[in-house]
Amino acid sequence: MDFTFTEEQLMIRDAARDFARNELLPGVIERDEKQKFPAEQIRKMGELGFLGMMVSPDYGGSGLDTVSYVLAMEEISKIDASASVVMSVNNSLVCWGLEHYGTEEQKQKYLPRLAKGEILGAFCLSEPEAGSDATSQKTTAIDKGDYYILNGTKNWITNGGTASIYLVIAQTDAGKKHHGINVLIVEKGMEGFEIGPKEQKLGIRGSDTHSLIFNDVKVPKENRIGEDGFGFKFAMKTLAGGRIGIASQALGIASGAYELARAYSKVRKAFGTEICNHQAIAFKLADMYTQIEAARHMVLKAAWDKDNGKDYDLSGAMAKLYASQVAMDTTIEAVQIHGGNGYVKEYHVERLMRDAKITQIYEGTSEIQKIVISRSLLKD
Repeated sequence: MDFTFTEEQLMIRDAARDFARNELLPGVIERDEKQKFPAEQIRKMGELGFLGMMVSPDYGGSGLDTVSYVLAMEEISKIDASASVVMSVNNSLVCWGLEHYGTEEQKQKYLPRLAKGEILGAFCLSEPEAGSDATSQKTTAIDKGDYYILNGTKNWITNGGTASIYLVIAQTDAGKKHHGINVLIVEKGMEGFEIGPKEQKLGIRGSDTHSLIFNDVKVPKENRIGEDGFGFKFAMKTLAGGRIGIASQALGIASGAYELARAYSKVRKAFGTEICNHQAIAFKLADMYTQIEAARHMVLKAAWDKDNGKDYDLSGAMAKLYASQVAMDTTIEAVQIHGGNGYVKEYHVERLMRDAKITQIYEGTSEIQKIVISRSLLKD
């Protein structure tokens, strides 16, 4: 088993690290405090290819593998999880879903601009009563021949206000249950499409999260992705890859917190010596690093499975479940190691702790990941 990264993968990782430190770190505390979307930074990420990493060069993307994407996601997430969730949604959910299941016309129309960051995309599954349960959609898309009439509400949509296109999961025929679900491409500006107020969030406060309201939105039939009834399968396959992106985000948050705690422990003194020399702190660091390395291997395994055409439902769900728990545990310990300073914004770890929590919730809660894992284990 070869654990060596290629030169290209290392170059991508280092480029993401440099960008995060030079472009994202300045102003990250202010953006968090003011809930300011990192528009300029996202634009530069698009120019550097970070928003269409796995998109084929035929459609303006970088054509990179999932491992490269994971390495870049970790580095961006160490500094600014609000920026990395934009990167994750655009790459894992919107671009991937369009490229793998869209028509050639849909790909040509949307992918080049998405891959370059000229526009952003949003993935619209969650609802007030449905969460990540694609079978319980209340949003409806009534077939009117050559178009659909879309009605309903979507909640907690990343890029909700800044996106230009929205992949909306809706129920066309409730009698067919999950076979009656479709996914439609909705463009900002369509009549009847309304963007709700921005959510006031605990973490990833710089990301743009809104509810979306659809009131008799007329969506052309050519905006449907896949055959009639394909929406449920689209959502499940897309979310499976999305879990790898969120797992890498959680990994980045954890490793970022660890690096800050380690550096702080080597300069902060107590009882006549640096606190890293106290066994209580040294053991914390040892546990943190061990858990992060375990999470890293799980995330990379899921990425490797995807790159090699293997089933990654199980490995992706396990990586997301474990990495998100490690992110939460590690950031809490990082705050503890910083003591009173850990509660102060300028040391960053309190923000990372708030950001960590969302990784246990979106792309399916930890409980949903356990359902996915157990079903995979028990299906034979």
